[in-house]
Amino acid sequence: MKIGIISGSHRNDSQSEKIARYALGKLEKHGLCYETYLFSLADNPLPFWDEGLWNGDPKWEEAIGELRDELNSCDGFIVVTPEWHGMVPSGLKNLFLLFPGSGELAHKPALIVAVSGGAGGGAYPVAELRMSSYKNSRICYLPEHLIVRNAGMVFNEDSAENDDKQHDYLDARLTYCLEMLGEYTKAFQQIRASGKTSLEEYTNGM
Repeated sequence: MKIGIISGSHRNDSQSEKIARYALGKLEKHGLCYETYLFSLADNPLPFWDEGLWNGDPKWEEAIGELRDELNSCDGFIVVTPEWHGMVPSGLKNLFLLFPGSGELAHKPALIVAVSGGAGGGAYPVAELRMSSYKNSRICYLPEHLIVRNAGMVFNEDSAENDDKQHDYLDARLTYCLEMLGEYTKAFQQIRASGKTSLEEYTNGM
């Protein structure tokens, strides 16, 4: 079982990537999967979608071929997104545009982790991803998600930088979410193996 982690922030040294790496370490520490893959949009921008993707333009194979192979090999995902002005970053939305209806994400469970630097944010990206990123990609978001508020105060390597009460609560809640993701991932392997999830006839969702 391989879990892919997508860090959706374009920024260097972002809180999103910090939390993505923390989740990766937790997966490995607790033996919740046999392999992990981390893709960060920081310093790794993907070209914005254009119709060449549909028409076999070779630039697209060069740009996303390796990423496509990695996503194909994953059985489940963690999507870590910051909240920028109440929205999901454009680069993360673009990633979903690049893999619609082609199966890399299809019928694979995913945990949303939303990140906010303040005390009251984080809910909007969850709603946006649930509403608009699944239709053609067929990614299957868990009913559970995690919102990390005051992100600078938790999941830090130096424990002195953490608010102990908030960190301990979110650490336990993250473990709960990851264990759930593991069980969903096992179940969805059987669903995909059934042959009933073919995208050949209905490439696009309704």
